[in-house]
Amino acid sequence: MSATDDDNDGQTTEREVIQGEIDTTEETSPKKPGKAGGAHRAPDEEDETPVAEDAKPGLGSEVAALRNELDERTHDLQRVTAEYANYRKRVDRDRSVASEQTTGAVLTALLPVLDDIDRAREHGDLVGPFASVAEQLTASTGKLGLVAFGEKGDPFDPNRHEAVAHQTSADVTEPTCVDVMRRGYTLGERLLRPAMVAVADPE
Repeated sequence: MSATDDDNDGQTTEREVIQGEIDTTEETSPKKPGKAGGAHRAPDEEDETPVAEDAKPGLGSEVAALRNELDERTHDLQRVTAEYANYRKRVDRDRSVASEQTTGAVLTALLPVLDDIDRAREHGDLVGPFASVAEQLTASTGKLGLVAFGEKGDPFDPNRHEAVAHQTSADVTEPTCVDVMRRGYTLGERLLRPAMVAVADPE
């Protein structure tokens, strides 16, 4: 072998050693991860995936407590509203009863005057200015709700008539008022005074 061949062999061996060292360095050096498509990510880029916040502890119990308190306040309001409605109804009823009692007391005091008017009418004395006054008084008491009852021939009602005389008659088939000594009066459904009558029973 010539000297030239020896030199070539030495150079080839040296190149092989250097190439091996380069390959070893590339295999052991860490590779940076790249983005899709082979592009490398910048060193300062970070994952921006949103992280869900954990619910605050005790929030559910606070909401439940507020809901319970709202239900209690709603029930209180409904109860107060119902109590107020009942109070208004009771006040209106009491006011109506008091007004009726007052009106009844005034009309009861006027009943003797109305009795005198009735007797004057029966005797034919209800004439002139006195007749006009009597008619106005009768109309005024009627507007207040006073209603007279008690006529001859009415069926006898012990709840509305006061019998002061009894007799028998073949002309009646049931107890009947055959004479009226004094008329009775009602105010609405309230009996102010029963009628004083004579009653005939069937024979």
